[in-house]
Amino acid sequence: MTLRRVAVTGLGVVAPLGNSVGELWTNLVTGRSGVHRLPAPLALGLRSPIGATASFDGARYFEAPRLRMLDRVSQLALVAARQAIEDSRLDFSMEERERCGVFVGSGMGGAETTEEGYHTLYAENSDRIKPYSVLSAMTNAPAAWIGIDFQLLGPMLTYSTACSSSAVALGEASRRIQHGDADVMLAGGAEAPLVVGVLRAWDAMRTIATEDPHDPSASCRPFAATRTGLVLGEGAAFAVLEEWNHALARGASIHAEFAGYGLTSDVSHITRPTIEGQANAMRSAILAANLQPEAIDYINAHGTATLQNDAVETAAIKEVFGERAYAIPVSSTKSMHGHLLGAAGALEFVIAVTSLTRGAAPPTAHLNAPDPDCDLDYVADRGRVLPLRVAMSNSFAFGGTNAVLVVKVTAF
Repeated sequence: MTLRRVAVTGLGVVAPLGNSVGELWTNLVTGRSGVHRLPAPLALGLRSPIGATASFDGARYFEAPRLRMLDRVSQLALVAARQAIEDSRLDFSMEERERCGVFVGSGMGGAETTEEGYHTLYAENSDRIKPYSVLSAMTNAPAAWIGIDFQLLGPMLTYSTACSSSAVALGEASRRIQHGDADVMLAGGAEAPLVVGVLRAWDAMRTIATEDPHDPSASCRPFAATRTGLVLGEGAAFAVLEEWNHALARGASIHAEFAGYGLTSDVSHITRPTIEGQANAMRSAILAANLQPEAIDYINAHGTATLQNDAVETAAIKEVFGERAYAIPVSSTKSMHGHLLGAAGALEFVIAVTSLTRGAAPPTAHLNAPDPDCDLDYVADRGRVLPLRVAMSNSFAFGGTNAVLVVKVTAF
């Protein structure tokens, strides 16, 4: 069977550092950080009261009656999805809607609604739960609302594989197009985990970075000897994927070709990554793209800034690329926008595509003291102009689901 080619024709983001791809990119390449000290009451009782919030007010985008039905995660998703569709210049009224679908990744779903319900029950000692609580909190709500808004009658799925959720959504969406099950897929992820209960739970795991006493914005330091953990962030990112000839026929502007997708499991420990699992995912993605490892020009690393993850990912990259690993620019943009959990893969996919279209690799911020075990070229502090043609984006997760995406610039 000959697989169909997949074009990336639209991108949209609402995230720390920007509510558009252009704004996000400008902040990234200059090394600006969206990490900051959280306000009360979020910060109360936290060992490390830091996070990366999106500057986003749902009231600017939705009327009050509808806003009451939408958890923040769905608000973020809908706005980012709208951006991606606008960027693609798709007119769904001209499409066979049965051939258009939506795949979304989210790890937490409607955390804000869930938190509010528990507060009503146990803090306020009231049984007056909002009637739309279940519909707002369910993890598939963002996909459902996007499908309703744009009347997408094709496949609709929500993936929840922790931190690789939206990378899986993108990869599986590309496969639907490759195998002829759809012509257009809107795929990405959304996460809004910055509520007291979620923050306390992550804080209890001791995986959150210690707040930098001199500069809270520098608290997330992937690959640095002084790294102390991850920083939670919120946001959404989406891409419009199209069958290649479908995109050409309507005169679409193609950002890049979705070239490869690799999906593997660690199955060693619920939180402990393996070199083998990550390396196999990278190899699978490269093979699916019909490329050799030498073709990869840039890697957007998972790079959470935890001691274990960064060392394992570095070793996995060396396992795949050998000595050439030292010549590949690798960066973790989580150093600036934080870890968006289930939405991280989609945001970093958008960044990888934009790296190709802008001809530059974004930096790993705050990397002033590299770990001897993390000895690759991590593009420290500021972006670097480079002639990039192929980029890889890594997403690895608690539970052991490893997803790797490869995109490339292709002549028409």
